[in-house]
Amino acid sequence: MKRTESVSQYDKMTKTPIPRLVLKLAVPAIISMLVTNIYNLVDTAFVGRFGNSASGAVGIVFGFMAIIQAFGFMFGQGAGSILSRALGGQDVKKASLNATAGVLASFACGLIISVVGFIWLDDIVVLLGSTETIAPYAKTYISYILVAAPFMSSSLTMNNILRYEGKAALGMIGLMSGAVLNMIGDPILMFGLDMEIAGAGLSTAISQLVSWGILLSMFLSGRTESKISFRLAAEIRPALLGNIMATGFPSMLRQGLNSLTTVLLNSRCAIHGDAAVAAMSIVSRIIFFAFSIALGIGQGFQPVSAFNYGARKFNRVRKGYFFTVLAAECIIIVGCTGLVAFAPQLVSLFRDDDTVIEIGARALCLQALANLVLPFCMATEMLFQSTGKRFGASFMSSLRSGLLFIPALLLLSHFRGLSGIQEAQPVALLLSLPLTVPFVLWFLKKTPKEDFPESEQKPEQT
Repeated sequence: MKRTESVSQYDKMTKTPIPRLVLKLAVPAIISMLVTNIYNLVDTAFVGRFGNSASGAVGIVFGFMAIIQAFGFMFGQGAGSILSRALGGQDVKKASLNATAGVLASFACGLIISVVGFIWLDDIVVLLGSTETIAPYAKTYISYILVAAPFMSSSLTMNNILRYEGKAALGMIGLMSGAVLNMIGDPILMFGLDMEIAGAGLSTAISQLVSWGILLSMFLSGRTESKISFRLAAEIRPALLGNIMATGFPSMLRQGLNSLTTVLLNSRCAIHGDAAVAAMSIVSRIIFFAFSIALGIGQGFQPVSAFNYGARKFNRVRKGYFFTVLAAECIIIVGCTGLVAFAPQLVSLFRDDDTVIEIGARALCLQALANLVLPFCMATEMLFQSTGKRFGASFMSSLRSGLLFIPALLLLSHFRGLSGIQEAQPVALLLSLPLTVPFVLWFLKKTPKEDFPESEQKPEQT
C-alpha cells in the first residue's frame, strides 16, 4: 500500500462528515446481511417443504453455526478493533500483524470444531435440542457445515477486518458472492438432483468455500492496508493472540450465548412438539432479517468509532454514536410496524401449518415490539468494543443473550408453558435497557469531548 493511499484512507476516516461516513460504510454491510438473510429465509422456506421435522432441523443447525460464527466474530472483531485503532495511529505493521494472527487463529479453531464435530456428531445433535424425528435431518445438514467450518469461521474474520479498515465494500463482494451462489445452488441440489436437505447443506458448504477464496484474494491482491502474510506469522506471540481474543471476547460471548440459548430454546420447544421448534426457528430468522438493516448501521459505525478513537478524534466518536442510535431506531420502528401488522402472513410463507403459524405469529409480534430498545443497546455495546472497553462490552453482550434470557426462558417456560417460551426473549430485551444506561453515562463522562489536534496525537495503546 503506497503512502499516499494510506494517507487518503486516514483523511477519509477522520475528516468525512460523520453521517455520510457511517452510512457509506453501513451500506455494504446492510446489503451483505440482507442478501445473506434472504438466502437464510429462502433456505428455511425450501427446507420447510419437507415437513416440520426438516424445518425444525434448520433451527438446530442455526444453533450449531452460531458456535462456528462465535470464533469468526471473536477473532474478526478483536483483530479488527485493534488494527483499526492502529491504522488511526498510522501503524500499518501492527495492523497487518493482527490481521494475520486473527485469520490464522480463526481458521485453526474452525478446523478443530470440524474434527471434534465429526467424532461426536450423534451427541451434538441431541445436545443442540433435536427430537428423534428432527435428528436425522439435522445430522445430514450439519455434516456439510462441519466440512466448511474452517472456511466459514475465517471468512467472518476477514469480513470483519475489512469493515474495520473502512473497506466494507470489499467484504460485501465476498459475502454476497457466496450468498447468491447458495441461493442458486439450493433449488438445483435439493430438488433438481433430489438431494433434499443434503442439498441445502452441500450448497452452503460450496458457497462458503467460494466466499472464503474471494475474501482472501482481497488481502493478497494489495487492495487493503493491512496484509495477511505467512512471513508475519513467525512474529505472532501468545500475548498478541491473547489481546485479540480479549478484545473480541464480547462477540464470542454474544455468539456463544446465542448458540447456548438456541439449544435451550429448542429443547424447551421440543416438549411442545416439532411445530413449536419450527415456529420459533422461523421467527428467529424473520426477526434477524428485520433487524439486519439497523445492525448494518451499527457495523458502519464500528470502524468509524475505532479508527477515530485511535486517532484521538473523540468528538467524532460521540457524534457517530448518537447518529447510529437515532438512525437505527428510525429503521427499527418502520420494520417492527410491518412485522406486527403481517405476522401470520410472514410465518405462513415458510410453513403452511396452522399450529406453526399460531405459535410463530404471537412470538413474532412480541419480539418485534421489544426490539424497539435494541438500537440503543446495540450501539452502546459496539461503542465499547470498538474503543477497547472490554469489560463493559462483554457485560452488555451477555445481557440479552444469556444473563437475562436464560433465566427468563427457564422461569417463564416453567410457569407459563409455551406462552412463556414466546415471551422470554421480549422480557430479556426490555430488561437490558435500564442496565445499559449507566455504561453510556460513564463513557460520555470519561471520554474527552473534543478532538485532539494533529500535533498532539499519539497512537492508541491496546
